Amino acid sequence: MIRPRTPPGVMELLPREQIAFQRMLDVIRRNYERFGFLPVETPVFELSDVLLTKSGGETERQVYFVQSTGALANAAADAEAGKADSGLPELALRFDLTVPLARYVAEHEHELSFPFRRYQMQRVYRGERAQRGRFREFYQCDIDVIGKDSLSVRYDAEVLAVIHAVFSELGIGEFRIQLNNRKLMRGFFEAQGVADPQQQALVLREVDKIDKRGADYVRETLVGPDFGLPEAAVARILQFVEVRSSSHADALARIDAVLEGAGEGASTVLREGAAELREVLGLVKALGVPESAYCLNFSIARGLDYYTGTVYETQLVEHPGIGSICSGGRYEDLASHYTKSKLPGVGISIGLTRLFWQLREAGLIAGIAESSVQAMVALMDEAQLPQALDIARHLRAGGINTEVQVEARKVGKQFQYASRAGIRFVVLAGEDELARGVVAVKDLVREQQFEVPREELAGALRVELEQARALAGR
Repeated sequence: MIRPRTPPGVMELLPREQIAFQRMLDVIRRNYERFGFLPVETPVFELSDVLLTKSGGETERQVYFVQSTGALANAAADAEAGKADSGLPELALRFDLTVPLARYVAEHEHELSFPFRRYQMQRVYRGERAQRGRFREFYQCDIDVIGKDSLSVRYDAEVLAVIHAVFSELGIGEFRIQLNNRKLMRGFFEAQGVADPQQQALVLREVDKIDKRGADYVRETLVGPDFGLPEAAVARILQFVEVRSSSHADALARIDAVLEGAGEGASTVLREGAAELREVLGLVKALGVPESAYCLNFSIARGLDYYTGTVYETQLVEHPGIGSICSGGRYEDLASHYTKSKLPGVGISIGLTRLFWQLREAGLIAGIAESSVQAMVALMDEAQLPQALDIARHLRAGGINTEVQVEARKVGKQFQYASRAGIRFVVLAGEDELARGVVAVKDLVREQQFEVPREELAGALRVELEQARALAGR
């Protein structure tokens, strides 16, 4: 007999844990749709040559390839016939949702309306080294706005407002959306003598490590033999990336200070970055996002090179050790490998599987929800099964999720079952109740029992559930 076990690197939940996870998904989906984003799903696997077009060697080492026995037989036959073989299986599991989005938009470009606003909430797969809190299969919840030829920076502000709406409704504690602009960073680096774009990208990657590795590590790296930057320039860079704004007005003043520091020699890219940040901040305020929910953080760079303008990272104020709970930014051209059209965009991603695990580990969520089944109709006598089924039918018609015990058992066993399953109400309709036209309802949460006319049962339970929701929302 084979011992049942889950593969390492996956999160498999019990039913009430799954309900808690699903409700977080529902909150995210609801807020994405409130802002006018449309759902898209792409296949779990893509053609390998399409998926790996933009990947590097590290990404390719983490990809799961898909190979059927039929494909293996065909490959062997092709090899015998002397046909060329790329060396890679035809299909691979997606490792994020961005590359599939690029393929999707390029393929359906002439069928889509631009700017194209999409959300996608699906599993992705990476060959992560098995360790606690790292997953090989996990949910990503993405939104992106894709433009044709150009895309206003105003969408960058709207995306920030979406982040605020999602995490406000999730109710997981005070959070802060930190934003920066890579043009502003590049312009500042140019003023410090780091003008080569490739070297800027490398410096950006090191700066992005400052919160994890510390300023001393970044200083030693930048003045070391790999970079060889002057100590004075590195000191100015570190002073720059330590900037954190404390209010909306302070954020605008910090941007002005960068421009004033550059003086007449401020480059075009520096001025563009400053102007974009100012516009985003102005619109964020107009969108009603409170000042306490966002700030500038000039160390935020995002490690991926394709970000070109606004970048975001979101952190829980009282739990910074959890790291970024939502990140993303602006990119100049989504699908250059698949189409000649220029498709700039801005987007964010929430890695929900890891976030759910982290929040549960930190005690910020219970991780177990009440059951989605709100009532259970007990069966005390086989002869009463038709009446029990009829009561359940009326409850469902009245909007109450209902389960029926279709085999008679001792009442105590049925109560025990409902309690373990997280079902709040147990409906009892014995011979006496049926004769009087009433049912008895056992509330397992309040540990109380009451009677209600049979035809009023659904309405009475709706009132009880609405009162419970109101109390929970206090």
